[in-house]
Amino acid sequence: MLQVSIIICSYNRANYIGAALDALYHQSAGLINFEAIVVDNNSTDGTPDVFTSWRASNSEGNFYYTTEKQQGASFARNTGASMAKADWLCFIDDDAIAHKDFVKNIIKHILDQPFVLGFGGRIIPRYIPEEPKWMSYYVSSMVGNFDYAPTACAFKNGKYPLESNMIVSKKVFDQVGGFNVQLPGVVGTVRIGGEGKELFYKILDLGHTIYYDPSIIVEHVVEVKKLTKEYMYRVASGMGRGERARTKAISNKAFSLKIVEYFFKLGAAIILGIKYALEGHPAKTWPIIQFRIDTLKGLLGF
Repeated sequence: MLQVSIIICSYNRANYIGAALDALYHQSAGLINFEAIVVDNNSTDGTPDVFTSWRASNSEGNFYYTTEKQQGASFARNTGASMAKADWLCFIDDDAIAHKDFVKNIIKHILDQPFVLGFGGRIIPRYIPEEPKWMSYYVSSMVGNFDYAPTACAFKNGKYPLESNMIVSKKVFDQVGGFNVQLPGVVGTVRIGGEGKELFYKILDLGHTIYYDPSIIVEHVVEVKKLTKEYMYRVASGMGRGERARTKAISNKAFSLKIVEYFFKLGAAIILGIKYALEGHPAKTWPIIQFRIDTLKGLLGF
């Protein structure tokens, strides 16, 4: 029985999409329980050929490929959701490697928590070749590191799942209008993020509870050579731009409060940076401060 539709928004990940599909193909739950929909968002690196070749060698199960010409992950994810046949939508990245019990544990969570309409799981960075010395827990969230709690529980204090490992009921997804395309993700060299946060906040506003389940695991490939200052700025400032768009749509007061919050977080980052230096990890000092500076720039529209 088809229970979950897994949607993979893909943009120029020809080197990794095959591994992501392999991990799904060998799920312990069996191929009958899910479908996978790859939405190509204008890739120029041969992604269509990679999928065609992969599918020729892996012909069983329900694996589909489509395109979305409007640039941005929100557009692509919405397209995948519109094609989905299952009652539950799961969103992962094109460089995410699902653990073998990924689908099995999603289905288990659905059965164990029948009134929960949105939840997410753990994301483990897979650094290639290895984690850089300057990486800290606080900065690693920029490359997908996410481990909210050791056991399954409800999210609290405004926390929510990340887009690369999130599951929602198709019914409630359609009810809130899917992802907000005013928060499209990456478009060209500019990122406007926060689409997942806004989606879950809309679900929370309906009175639902969002859950976390650490048994639902993907590993997120992180090529260390790509973690340039320009890349990190794009990710961090994109978070700020997303919050700028989201809070301004609510009210000027909400935007002003977010500015205050971001200045507070910058102050906390400076304290943490000093703490790292005093503990003998000076390489971790500036990246955490720079992260908060860049998110603030994005929020303020710089």
